Amino acid sequence: MTHSNDLFERALKIIPGGVNSPVRAFRSVGGTPFFTKRAEGATLFTADDQALVDFVCTWGPSIHGHNDPTIKAAISKALDSGTSFGTPNPYEVEMAELLVAMVPSVEKVRMVNSGTEATMSAIRLARGHTGRTKIIKFAGCYHGHVDSLLVQAGSGALTLGNPDSAGIPPSFAAETIVLPYNDSDALTAAFERYGDELAAVIVEPFPANVGLIFPFEGYLQHMRHLCTQFGTILIFDEVMTGFRVAPGGVQEKTGITPDLTALGKIIGGGLPVGAFGGKAEIMDSIAPLGPVYQAGTLSGNPLAMAAGIAALEKLNSENPYPRLESFGQQIRDALLGAAEEKGLPLQVPQTGSMFSLYFSEEVVTNYDQAIATKTECFKSIFHQALENGVYLPPSPFETCFISSAHEGNAINMACDVLSKAIKNL
Repeated sequence: MTHSNDLFERALKIIPGGVNSPVRAFRSVGGTPFFTKRAEGATLFTADDQALVDFVCTWGPSIHGHNDPTIKAAISKALDSGTSFGTPNPYEVEMAELLVAMVPSVEKVRMVNSGTEATMSAIRLARGHTGRTKIIKFAGCYHGHVDSLLVQAGSGALTLGNPDSAGIPPSFAAETIVLPYNDSDALTAAFERYGDELAAVIVEPFPANVGLIFPFEGYLQHMRHLCTQFGTILIFDEVMTGFRVAPGGVQEKTGITPDLTALGKIIGGGLPVGAFGGKAEIMDSIAPLGPVYQAGTLSGNPLAMAAGIAALEKLNSENPYPRLESFGQQIRDALLGAAEEKGLPLQVPQTGSMFSLYFSEEVVTNYDQAIATKTECFKSIFHQALENGVYLPPSPFETCFISSAHEGNAINMACDVLSKAIKNL
């Protein structure tokens, strides 16, 4: 019996499903999950001493690679002063200044402890600020496990084949209008019917929890125009794309500025963190200035702030984005070349350090098209890759991530392993 199997058997007895986040259970790809004992650069080392080139990157945060020495040093320095204070600390101010400087929509920002907290708080703020109750979200966009947002969600909820979680009252879901992504006519019709009731539209501007989908030309601009016209708050959930596709996320890349932005992942440098920010006049509706309550004992934790500051400053000083784009293109070209040689229809949407695989003849532009793709092909590739030293997300509907540590041998080996896996289908 392997060490990972032994650990999983023990975990099953005391942790629901043996995991603390559902997608880790390998249910959608089959098999038993491995356990990681350490990570370095682009590589995970399992409990059974297998080295794996990692394209999960802690589900996004490890843009500089695992166990980055600069981030470790920042955490160590902060740790010398304590782990948590229950008071404001200097790191919080420095982090807020960085986020305001880097993210176009952010004039003021509040730190939280997860991406779910960020989206939940942004929705509450939008409702409190506007005095309205309804929100629009889009099928396949995942915004954390928030009751009113876990409706036709992506990510783990989609992977489990159960997009709508038990335990959510129908009255909560009734305040959420779910629309198909990339459908401007449906968006216009929703505003025409509900415009004066709509507190917010929340969207992953590049949906990245149902694979990776890009907006049609003009679609996000149309969304911005409608929100402005009807006095509805536009929320970009850039927990996945923030600092991944550009230093200022999709809003920098597209030039479209939302009213509020939810952030996470990279701004914690691998430690638990989230943030939401936006227009000052909206943010000032949060307690203690305004009537919208939001709080967190560990929000702005000094260790997480120190790690995140180091990660963001390193992005500014090193500008890894051209390299990350070249790595992404190398992976994409290798996969498409292998699929063409095999005669398989494959789409590889890619931007910067993010990419996914859709086994489909048509370009995937929405949730329905994504779930209609041939997921059995991905499952086969996942296991072939894992057996040969490459770790992809254990779901056909998750986005793959690349780090600046995926240099030379790591990226070349991955291209070779994944290409052979496609040819072996």
